[in-house]
Amino acid sequence: MLSPHEFATLMLIRHAPEQIDMDRHELDILLEHQLVALEQRGEGRRLPSLTMAGRSLLEALGRAEPVHFAHEDMGGFDAH
Repeated sequence: MLSPHEFATLMLIRHAPEQIDMDRHELDILLEHQLVALEQRGEGRRLPSLTMAGRSLLEALGRAEPVHFAHEDMGGFDAH
């Protein structure tokens, strides 16, 4: 179970990953649970981003918009 601080950090990563303090303990927990990953973003800078599991968790909580796939991305199957 995630703490309220970990949920808040997950939402902050969704909306403003550049504002995350990379030394936050909550970030370590989210990385451990594979809810976020670190991405290279120019000049050696790494920023957190949501994984599919992190996005799914926020969607389940109503805190993120669902991902809609284009018709061709699903091999002819429309996910809508």
